[in-house]
Amino acid sequence: MKEALIKTERLSKSFSNGGAMQHVLKNIDLTIYKGDFTVIMGASGAGKSTLLYALSGMDTPTLGKITVGEADISDFNSDQLAVFRKEHCGFVFQQIYLLDTMSVLDNVLAAGLLVSSEKKALVSRAKELFAAVGISEETQRKFPTQISGGEAQRVGIVRALINSPEILFADEPTGALNSKSGLDVLDTLTRFHEAGQSVVMVTHDMRSARRGNRILYIQDGVVMGECDLGKYKANDKARHEKLSAFLVEMGW
Repeated sequence: MKEALIKTERLSKSFSNGGAMQHVLKNIDLTIYKGDFTVIMGASGAGKSTLLYALSGMDTPTLGKITVGEADISDFNSDQLAVFRKEHCGFVFQQIYLLDTMSVLDNVLAAGLLVSSEKKALVSRAKELFAAVGISEETQRKFPTQISGGEAQRVGIVRALINSPEILFADEPTGALNSKSGLDVLDTLTRFHEAGQSVVMVTHDMRSARRGNRILYIQDGVVMGECDLGKYKANDKARHEKLSAFLVEMGW
């Protein structure tokens, strides 16, 4: 039996748009499980990123409940949500947002020092993570403007993992990368997932989606269906065909 990590009950999110209400998420009941690589797919405007932001405490729902462990984060105020995100979540975005005035290593340590004052231990963990993603010590001393987009995104993954988050959230992490750099980033995420990291990723890209073991399809603010792909295997034709058939069924 899988352990529930996040649960939502009637999760809803609405915005006022020119005086009219736009309902982006509609009464979503959902469970995210520990150890899964959960992928959220759907057409542009379907509510994918809005759902990810709600699950991660980056945004608050209009109605409904979000439970992480025993905590109902939908009742948290902004300060409580900030603490929750720092202590439980890691984030990888399409835009990487590294600080150009700090070295690659210092960018990562700055994120770690928001949670821990043990700099020596943070440096040690950062070095281990950098080695895991293939970032050399020479590159760690460089500034973000001196490294490639693919390297920067792998640095972003290290920054997201420096505080050992329960959940790694990724929003189109390969969207701004070329094919080779995107593949490197996907391989990195896959390795961490295989080591036990829970991942929730939004993507519109089939190649990225195949890395997940559970695919959720959202349309017009409603989760329309899900697909269990099982453990990832490279060059698995049956996996590709199963995902393709599911997406066609969903109206992709």
